[in-house]
Amino acid sequence: MQVAGYLADKKFRRLTFDMMLAWECPAADSQPLLTVDEDATVGLEAFSRIAPAIPIISNVVISKNLFDVLTALSGGRLQYSVYEKYLVGLERAIKKLRTQSDSSLLSELRSDRREKIVELDGTVTTQPVLQHVGVSTWPGRLILTDHALYFEPLKVVSYDKAVRYDLAEELKQVIKPELTGPWGTRLFDKAVSYKSISLSEPVVMEFPELKGHSRRDYWLAIIQEVYFVHRFIRKFKIVGIGQEEALLKAVFGILRLQAVQDMNSVGPVRSESLLLFNLCDQLPGGDTILETLAKMSASKEFDRINSPRLKSGLYSTSALAIASNLGFGFGSSDHNSLSLIVGEIAVGGMTPLEKAVNESRSSYEKVVMAQQTVDGVKVEGIDTNLAVMKELLSPLVQLSMYILSLAYWDEPLKSMVFCAFFTYTIFRGWFVYAFALLPMLLAFFMVLTLWLSQGRPVVEVKVIAPPPMNAMEQLLAVQNAISQAEECIQYGNIVLLKLRALLLSISPQATVKCAILLLVMAVVLAFIPIKYMIFLSFLEAFTRYSPPRRASTERWERRLREWWFSIPAAPVALEREDDDKKRK
Repeated sequence: MQVAGYLADKKFRRLTFDMMLAWECPAADSQPLLTVDEDATVGLEAFSRIAPAIPIISNVVISKNLFDVLTALSGGRLQYSVYEKYLVGLERAIKKLRTQSDSSLLSELRSDRREKIVELDGTVTTQPVLQHVGVSTWPGRLILTDHALYFEPLKVVSYDKAVRYDLAEELKQVIKPELTGPWGTRLFDKAVSYKSISLSEPVVMEFPELKGHSRRDYWLAIIQEVYFVHRFIRKFKIVGIGQEEALLKAVFGILRLQAVQDMNSVGPVRSESLLLFNLCDQLPGGDTILETLAKMSASKEFDRINSPRLKSGLYSTSALAIASNLGFGFGSSDHNSLSLIVGEIAVGGMTPLEKAVNESRSSYEKVVMAQQTVDGVKVEGIDTNLAVMKELLSPLVQLSMYILSLAYWDEPLKSMVFCAFFTYTIFRGWFVYAFALLPMLLAFFMVLTLWLSQGRPVVEVKVIAPPPMNAMEQLLAVQNAISQAEECIQYGNIVLLKLRALLLSISPQATVKCAILLLVMAVVLAFIPIKYMIFLSFLEAFTRYSPPRRASTERWERRLREWWFSIPAAPVALEREDDDKKRK
């Protein structure tokens, strides 16, 4: 692998594909297929074992997703014509990276960290990039390096001084999709928002296009990839060659994404699925994959320093060696005389990284299957969703209604038995065991249900669908729901303002009564054991509506309501923000 420019070599492309064929068909009688059958195709396992051996082509984490993209239109089998087209696209992406990075573009800003220009957009007048800061908007050119994002505002015939938005330092950055529109409206889902503690307000980069938002999705993914790789480096304190190789893994992922997007023979592409650090941020167990990568990086750095074999100059495949052979240097050190063992593929076995990826994929498949069931039960319309929720909560509603019936002594005999049983339990100190009994009964019910439902179809929740509503009726239902929510918020604010009035003694008589009540509660809590407190509280709650106490309870509730209504609310002053201040 010490020959430069090998991706452009047709013999190399054919050799790697034939290695995949040989992996898939190792028997002697299948060997002629490698040389005569030009229509031979390879499967996922062969691609996943051979392609990651060359880091620029693939890696262990994204190999399955890359294979799915390359075979989306060929029935899950990789054809040589598609594979060759992908490698040609990779070669073009590498040449573009080399040309941009060797140019004088942002040379003064990039020189300190030897940043490589990964992507550039906004140079074509028909596809500008718009930067929004507050109410101001500027067209310009957007540049992504392996450390930062730069925006150059467009002047009449040139570009103004570039503004840097750092992705490498810890600035609590938040990078997310954003909606934009004229005069501050949120209509078009075609922008990326960047926020950090170094900025007074978020910066929004808009990527206008006539249809869809694929251009924005691509930029969002590659910006996040650079940010995620630096977060990975900081979290695991990766230094030296390991840091440079981590950056190169992210750059290779972006180059692969560019190569795939240049191909017309593949289906739709989810950009984040082909980027290693993006994917690890989303996958179940992605943190385990990153921990494994960090351990591999640390062990390789240790071997580089301490191993006599590596000190003597023995070569093995690494991302840095690949970068050197592809014709562009990386980082601040000279690695021409030494390269690292990547260790993503082990002949005749599985590396820890492969094991972590396989476990994550298994968990991800379970998540996907669960999400399919979630998508299958989603229904449209507020009324229909309320009907489903009502049916699902019906057991709890029935239980609560039964407990309320006991509390209101609708059937005195049952209420008396219930009250006597629980008061005796609390008095003897068994209430802890009673609480422990509830999860035990739930666990027993779940195990019993599992045993009885073996081989039986899943019982569906039957819901009586409400009559269909037209658009106007649905709008009225939404308006009613909003009005009810507003009333609840108003009532909550009134409660808070009345409590504020009690604390600030706006109503002295009410404040005195409340203070006396709090003092009595404090004395009771200080001197009466907790068991008796629970006992008395339960007894008071479940006997207040019993025949002997009902009249006095209703009288005290009335007095309490009258006292509460007599408390004034604390005053509120609404101040409007100045429009000029808001614009600034």
